[in-house]
Amino acid sequence: MKKILFLGLLLASTVTFAQKSLTPEMLWQLGRVGGEAITPDHKSVIFGVSNYDLATNKSERKLYSIPLNGGKSTQISKTSGSESVVSINKVTGKITYTYKGQYWEMNADGTATKQLTSYNGGLDNARISPNGKHILFSKEVLMVKNIASDKYPDLPKSNAYIFTDLSIRHWDTWEDGKFSHVFVADYNNGKISNEVDIMVNEPYDTPQKPFGGLEDMIWSPDSKSVLYVSKKKYGKNYAQSTNTDIYRYDLDSKQTLNLTDGMLGYDMQPAFNKDGSKLAWTSMAEDGYEADKNDIIVFDYKTNECHNLTKDWDETVSSFVWSEDNTKIYFLAIYRGTEQLFEISLNKDLSKNTAKNVRMLTKGRWDINGIVGQAGNTMVVSRTDMNHSAELFKVDLKSGNLTALTQVNKAVYDGLAMSEIEERIVKTTDGKDMLTWVIYPPGFDPTKKYPTLLYCQGGPQSALSQFYSVRWNFQLMAAQGYIVVAPNRRGMPGYGVEWNKAISGDWGGQPMRDYLSAIDDVAKESYVDKDRLGCVGASYGGYSVFMLAGMHKNRFKTFIAHDGLFDLRSWYGTTEELFFANKDIGGPYWSKDAPKSYKDFDPANFVKNWNTPIMIIQGGNDFRVPIEQGLEAFQAAQLKGIKSKLLYLPEENHWVLSGQNGIVWQREFFSWLKETL
Repeated sequence: MKKILFLGLLLASTVTFAQKSLTPEMLWQLGRVGGEAITPDHKSVIFGVSNYDLATNKSERKLYSIPLNGGKSTQISKTSGSESVVSINKVTGKITYTYKGQYWEMNADGTATKQLTSYNGGLDNARISPNGKHILFSKEVLMVKNIASDKYPDLPKSNAYIFTDLSIRHWDTWEDGKFSHVFVADYNNGKISNEVDIMVNEPYDTPQKPFGGLEDMIWSPDSKSVLYVSKKKYGKNYAQSTNTDIYRYDLDSKQTLNLTDGMLGYDMQPAFNKDGSKLAWTSMAEDGYEADKNDIIVFDYKTNECHNLTKDWDETVSSFVWSEDNTKIYFLAIYRGTEQLFEISLNKDLSKNTAKNVRMLTKGRWDINGIVGQAGNTMVVSRTDMNHSAELFKVDLKSGNLTALTQVNKAVYDGLAMSEIEERIVKTTDGKDMLTWVIYPPGFDPTKKYPTLLYCQGGPQSALSQFYSVRWNFQLMAAQGYIVVAPNRRGMPGYGVEWNKAISGDWGGQPMRDYLSAIDDVAKESYVDKDRLGCVGASYGGYSVFMLAGMHKNRFKTFIAHDGLFDLRSWYGTTEELFFANKDIGGPYWSKDAPKSYKDFDPANFVKNWNTPIMIIQGGNDFRVPIEQGLEAFQAAQLKGIKSKLLYLPEENHWVLSGQNGIVWQREFFSWLKETL
């Protein structure tokens, strides 16, 4: 193995003893920063800060302005609630924003607030056309009578559901027969009239559920058409497909055209360049493969040709924006355990674009996880690392250098003892180099011994980068005195397409060996207490915990699994996005040639080998990994006489969104580790 820049970090860490260590309560009290927009004059950046009040168990978001050249930020929204910027007038500088479901307007300094719309029920995902004459928005429309009270109006108090087809539920919501449709209406100084449902009689959603938003609905620059993203499939076909397409609705002809017909995977994030001559979007090739390589596609309206700009670039794109001068596309992508800003220089003949046109602009131990906007040679982005939550930074587009813009949480972090992070290269059982993050407790002393946690990432194709989470927070774990080992095992983006896709159909194979290679390698160090090794993770990481519990050969002293897959047969029969199960498990267990996953990679088949204390966390509204998974695992542990604990969160989904539940999660998590490790 290789250790990178580690000795100096160990020496530097000895000066942190006088500072405080991060606590769960402090973590939830941090301001959550999100960029909104750069003002048209390029003088200021508008951003939002959400603060969570644990007493009320609610979050509130305020808008701020800060000079682009640096300086003190100014709060510009004062009302109780949460606001988001829609647009900034190039002439007057007035800010249009959403508040409590309506459009509002205010001066750049936050004065003279004025409510523009009074739309009944509120506006969702609204956008005003570039010419200011129209507005598009989404609204739920009843299409299928799945609820008994809709089917039988004389029984209004019945809460029964009636289904004759899939999908019956998604993420954390039962299918109530309502679908999110795109509406277009006339707009005149806040007045909305003549609204038209452009998806009339279609049982499909825009934005995409459960996570789609404004990026799924855009105006053309000439205000003559609307582009929207939709997976126009229903029932079983919907549950087994990722084939979203981009549709164009023409306001004059009222005709809809599928712009990506024949492109079979996810087609998303449509965006025109500044003059409207080109349309770009992200695209995956394979239907049913949610973690397929994500490419940037550009359609040139002048030549009527479509071009894949990243087809021979061996990584996958997250999100992108056009440059101000139309000559480049800037995008984010995972690369070697971090997320960075890249650019594609566009040839006049797009067919001549190759991987050589791609350049990584930023490089460092951080994640660039959001693009706010461009102002000349400056790009404003959001940045995190394992010791810091998101703040806004400026990127010099020539040099790639970053400069801090906001410092919302500086006072908190200045008083905290920071963790040191090591990039460690571990040899896997098949001779590959695997980057493994190792996070050390503040004030780390290599002459002492520390309990050590193997962290198993979810996804299974999610990146293990420099992210900062209010739940799986490595800084918080290290602050409690644990070394954290986080391997970039098979299946993660950032190491080429082959590494990324190698996990599909092999969940319990090489990825498990990758995990064990990482913990075995780090455990060789004198400062690791080999008798106090733990293993933790969620989702596929929870599956990994269950799987390793049956094959770890007494390496670990304790386990914690959150929303993990325990019984693959039961999971296949209850999860909602069947395209994921079909691709990664191999299909249904009843097929003639049943996938080997049900035999070789099913944790339930190895419970006979369980012999170690285990804590199981399960959300009651998790329909991706339904409640049966956690309950089955806990019951098995109990009946085997294994020390075990169940933390059941009845109103949480696959995540933990409530602040007070989040604190309970942390307290129980660390209490279990203290008790068993």
